[in-house]
Amino acid sequence: MNLATIDCGTTNSRVYIVNEDAEILGKAAKKVGVRDTAIHGSNEVLKEGLKETFYQALENAQSQLEDIKFVISSGMITSEIGLLEIPHLWAPVSMDDLANNIKKVHDISIFPVDIPIYFIRGIKNKYDPKSATIKDVGFLDFMRGEEAQIAGILSNYDIQPPVTIVILSSHTKFNSIDENRKVLGSITTVSGQIYEAIIKETSIGKSIKKDTDFDDSNYFDQDVVDSAYKWVSSSGFLRTMLMPRFLDTLLKTSWYERKLFVEAAIAAEDMRAINQFEMVHFPLDTNFILVGTQSRCALYEYLLKEKIQIKKDIFTIGKTEEVDMLSIKGAIYLAKTAGLL
Repeated sequence: MNLATIDCGTTNSRVYIVNEDAEILGKAAKKVGVRDTAIHGSNEVLKEGLKETFYQALENAQSQLEDIKFVISSGMITSEIGLLEIPHLWAPVSMDDLANNIKKVHDISIFPVDIPIYFIRGIKNKYDPKSATIKDVGFLDFMRGEEAQIAGILSNYDIQPPVTIVILSSHTKFNSIDENRKVLGSITTVSGQIYEAIIKETSIGKSIKKDTDFDDSNYFDQDVVDSAYKWVSSSGFLRTMLMPRFLDTLLKTSWYERKLFVEAAIAAEDMRAINQFEMVHFPLDTNFILVGTQSRCALYEYLLKEKIQIKKDIFTIGKTEEVDMLSIKGAIYLAKTAGLL
């Protein structure tokens, strides 16, 4: 018997039809996510988008609905602007905790396909809701979706915790895993969303727009990265964000140098979040695992080693198909742990 996995994010969702060995039989993706609920004030667009994507994946797998035992899902789908709001688990959280708290729903008013769907809960940092105030907001954090990726890493890679798993996507999320393989919590920034906003909504976008055939996918220049890091550290992120305009109009530079400068400035700002590790009792003297595009991982690895002085090993999961498989393998691992398979 096969199953389906859904990875529902802020702007995009993916559905995979897989077997119990995590082999992909069919897949489909659609630009639909919880942002649509926020925009429209209703999750109807999200429901219909997920339904359409589910059936497209089913068709691509040359399967029928009765061939699928159940759906298992992670991500923003369990948020207040997803399909069904399900409370986070309090950190620290083990993989058994995640598996034992999966929520089953079989209701077409929630997921408009007549099939059971299991929701993997997110995780939130530990705090006292009775005494916490706005002054404590910096201690707060949560994840929805990354916990499935973490399960995929811990169950499929030769990992010796403690380890810090850094997931680089629309956010940068630093996830601390202790020696008992429990998720201690997370520290998150809006790095990817800021980058998209800069490209689309500011004058800086013009200065980093591609205007030659140069392939920058593996481009790295230490001088550019060091310069961006220097100016973020000395002048602040907001002033540094104006500097690509100076590089464009006042100096002779290439678009890919200015683009790397922007990416490095955002990464440099991300490094400041590491200052919170001690505050929230996350160990810093650990191995690191970077999850994201190869170029972004290379940038963060350089800054972690050269600027933050991380001495332990830094590993990269950077191939697109390998990153995509993390949520699938994690969901299947949790389903098996929960006795669903």
